[in-house]
Amino acid sequence: MAQNLGGPIRAYILAHKDAIQLWRSLMGPTRVFRARHVAPDTIRGSFGLTDTRNTTHGSDSVVSASREIAAFFPDFSERRWYEEEEPQLRCGPVRYSPEGGIHCAAGPGGPGPA
Repeated sequence: MAQNLGGPIRAYILAHKDAIQLWRSLMGPTRVFRARHVAPDTIRGSFGLTDTRNTTHGSDSVVSASREIAAFFPDFSERRWYEEEEPQLRCGPVRYSPEGGIHCAAGPGGPGPA
């Protein structure tokens, strides 16, 4: 785990078929100098300070993502999510639950947990 030197952190689990590649595209190159010159509109190109203070992190592979998810979210079960929660999110509208800090399916009667 990297030490937090710049303030509070937020950890998220992104769910998408190509989540790793899409997030890495938004972040931009790891090296801030390179990001500023070849991808200035990315997160690191816009906000990175140094290579160790580059504002964001993203797993580089599915294996790394699984390891990092387990470290940040020890109670999260990938298997349970794929079997129980993910199918519900594909069925229709989704809403964000600030109380739980998660997205959930909006039930047939309007926004609310599925």
